[in-house]
Amino acid sequence: MKTDRFVVGPVGTNCYIVRNEETGECFAVDPGACPPELTGYIKREGLTVKAVLLTHGHFDHIMGLDDFLEEFPVPVYACKEEKILLESAELNSSTGMYGKSYTFSGAEYVSDRQILHIAGSEIQVIRTPGHTAGGCCYYIPEERVLFSGDTLFRASVGRTDLPTGSMSDLVRSVRDRLLVLPEETKVYPGHMEETTIGYEKKYNPFV
Repeated sequence: MKTDRFVVGPVGTNCYIVRNEETGECFAVDPGACPPELTGYIKREGLTVKAVLLTHGHFDHIMGLDDFLEEFPVPVYACKEEKILLESAELNSSTGMYGKSYTFSGAEYVSDRQILHIAGSEIQVIRTPGHTAGGCCYYIPEERVLFSGDTLFRASVGRTDLPTGSMSDLVRSVRDRLLVLPEETKVYPGHMEETTIGYEKKYNPFV
């Protein structure tokens, strides 16, 4: 697999395009916006988009969905507990923080530990409540890669002062569900730079 990062939207959200280099199939993670650079890259590379994975429903991770799906009509996956955020502009903070109401009701909802088979990869859903009640991460065991959304950052964790957030739940999720993964696991977060599970076990002050 090859992972490309695009920093999109008003608060610099990491949107990832993850491709199978043998087949040219790919999936997207958290299209918080859909600039021409993103869609143009997919088309220039001749990639076939198979799905969109959402780590959670905050506005800065979902507001590019409509434009992205217009270009690439594929299934959108999210944890079932996140439905309330996706379908509420108040709860997903699009109205209060962005000033433009946005909701999305077309997701296919998945459960904790469910395995998704996308673009030739087995992707494990790991529910990680805390940043939001229905937040999740996506882990590809064969690649030792984790897409952590806003649950885990380099030497930090996500904020918990928005609707459905809980710091105690977040710390528990990181400690009990993520830091048990192999230390060499590469972590692709929702903002800022990459990290590894081994680095976070040593240097993350929150856990």
